Amino acid sequence: MYPRVILKETLYKKSQQKRRTSPSNYKERIFILNTQNLTYFEQRPGKKPTQKGCINLSHIKCVEMVRSDVPIPCENKYPFQVAHDNYYLYVFAPDNECRLKWVKALKEATQNNTVFEKYHPDFWGEGKWRCCLQTERQATGCSEYYPIGAKPLPPTPDPSRRFSESEERIVVALRNFTPQEETDLPLHKDEEYLLIDCSEPNWWSVRDKDGNVGSVPCIYVAEKLSNNVEKFEWYCKDVNRTEAEDLLMRLKKDGGYLVRNSKRVGAYTVSIFSNVSSSDGTKYPHVKHYQIKLQKEGEKVLYYLAEKYVFSTIPELIRYHQHNAAVILSEELGSGQFGLVWKGSWKDGQVAVKTIREGFMSEEEFKEEARVMMKLSNEKLVKLYGVVTQHSPIYLVFEFMENGCLTDFLTARKGTFSQESLLEMCLDVSEGMAYLETSNFIHRDLAARNCLVSKNNVVKIADFGMARFVLDDQYTSSYGSKFPVKWSSPEVIKFWKYSSKSDVWSFGVLMWEIYSEGRMPYDLRSNSEVIEALKAGLRLLKPRLCPQSVYNLMQWSWKEKPEDRPSFAQLLHELSCLEQQP
Repeated sequence: MYPRVILKETLYKKSQQKRRTSPSNYKERIFILNTQNLTYFEQRPGKKPTQKGCINLSHIKCVEMVRSDVPIPCENKYPFQVAHDNYYLYVFAPDNECRLKWVKALKEATQNNTVFEKYHPDFWGEGKWRCCLQTERQATGCSEYYPIGAKPLPPTPDPSRRFSESEERIVVALRNFTPQEETDLPLHKDEEYLLIDCSEPNWWSVRDKDGNVGSVPCIYVAEKLSNNVEKFEWYCKDVNRTEAEDLLMRLKKDGGYLVRNSKRVGAYTVSIFSNVSSSDGTKYPHVKHYQIKLQKEGEKVLYYLAEKYVFSTIPELIRYHQHNAAVILSEELGSGQFGLVWKGSWKDGQVAVKTIREGFMSEEEFKEEARVMMKLSNEKLVKLYGVVTQHSPIYLVFEFMENGCLTDFLTARKGTFSQESLLEMCLDVSEGMAYLETSNFIHRDLAARNCLVSKNNVVKIADFGMARFVLDDQYTSSYGSKFPVKWSSPEVIKFWKYSSKSDVWSFGVLMWEIYSEGRMPYDLRSNSEVIEALKAGLRLLKPRLCPQSVYNLMQWSWKEKPEDRPSFAQLLHELSCLEQQP
C-alpha cells in the first residue's frame, strides 16, 4: 500500500550549508508530506520533478515555527523548522495560516517520536544560534518544546489572589508573538498587558487593552516597574562623583555601575567602571558618568541615556542597559583607515569597535546609511551591530573576527595554503559581494585589507559602503597617496563613477592578492604609473599559484568597459564550478 499524502505545496527552503563555501540561498521546492516521509522536489520547466531531499518521519525530533527579526530575502516570509537527525531544515511559507497548517500536520504525524525537551526558536547563522548565542550547532535548545497535545494549558487564575494585590501588575511585550493555539493571545512589541496569572513557569495568562485573555510565553514579556529607586541595591542616594569613582575603582568590576543623585535636585547620574588595555597591555581603569536625561510628553515624564531608548521609569532604563550593555573597550588592536580599532565586549560577547576620527566622516549622512547597513544579513559580510553616537568619537560596533585582516592573514601564513583554501577565500568574498549586488549596495573599496578572517578561516567582507562618507580629499583624488588606485577601475579613476561593475574590477585585484598570498598589486609602480599602464591596456600578471581558469576570471573582471565585465552572480557560479572539479 502506498503512503497517504497529507499535504502538498510549493514552499521555499534554505540551503543546508553542508559545505562551508556553499552560497546561502533560498530555493523553491515542491514539498510533499505523506504518512511516512517529508520529501521535497525541484520543479524544472518541461521536466519531471527531481527529488532533492527526503526525511523519514521517524527521524524528526522537533517541528516548530521560527521566531526571528532577521530579514528574509525570499518571497515567503513565514519560516518554520524541522529538526531531524543532526540537521535543521528551514522552510518558508507564504503566510502564517499556511505555516500553522504545516507545523500542525507535521507535529501530528510525528507525535509518537522521541523529541527534544528544548529547541532553538531562532535561526542558526554566522556560527551561532541567534536566540541564545551558543556557538555549538548541536547545543541544547533554550526554549521548552511542546509537541502536539503536550503543551500545558494555562492554569485557571485564582480570583482571590488576583485582586488581593494593592497594585495591578503590568507587563510589556518585548517582541511580537503569533498564537500557535486557540488559547494563546497575540503580543505586539512595546504594548502593555495586564498580568492575570504567572504561576506556570513557561506560559503566563495576560489581558490585552481590548479585554481579551490568553496565554503568552513568559520570556516574551517583562514586568513594568514603578519609578521607586529606593529599593534597588544599585541606588546610592548620597554618594557624590568622587565617592562613586573611589567605590567602583575598589571593586574593579568591568561594567560595574551605580546610580546616584546629581547635584541638580530631582536628577540622577549613572557611574560605570571600565578597564581598557592599550596595545602594549597597559591597563587604564576609569569611571564614566552619564546623566539620566528627562523629557516630558504632556503630564508623562520619560527617562533616557540615549534618545533612541526612552523609558517610563528609571528601573526600566537600568534593566534595559543591564541586558543591552554599552560597549566596553578592552584592547587596542591597531589603527585603520577611519581611526583606532579596539577589541571590546558587548552583550556578553566579543566585538570589534572602530572609532571614527572627528571630522573624518560625514556623520549625519552615515547615521542614516548605517541603519541600512545593519539590516544587511549574509554569512560572508562582517555584521555591523550598531553605531554609538552619544559621544565623540563615534563608535562602530562590528562582529569580532579572530584572525584579523585578510592581507595580514595571507602574508603571515605564506607558503602554507592549498589550492582549495585559496579558492575557498575567493568563493567566500564572491558570495558576500553577490548578496550586496542583489541588495543594490556598492562596496566602493573592495580589497584584501577590507576583508577579515574568522577563527574558522571564513573570509568576510568589511567596511562595505563606508568610502562614500570619507571627507578626505586625498582619498578621493586620483593622484593622492591614499586613493586606492591599484584596486580601482578606469571609470572610477577618470570619472569617480562607482557601480557593482567597478566592485567587480576590484574583486579581480582581490583574487590576485589571494593567489599572490598578500602581495601588494603593482608593487613596483607608483599610482600615476599604474594609471598610465591601465590606459595602455596592461593588466596584472598571473600569480605563480593561480590556475589559468582562475586567472581567466580575473581578466574577465578587468575588461575596459563595465558592461563587458561579469556580474558577481556569474563569478560566484564560475568559482563554484571550479570548486566542484576534481
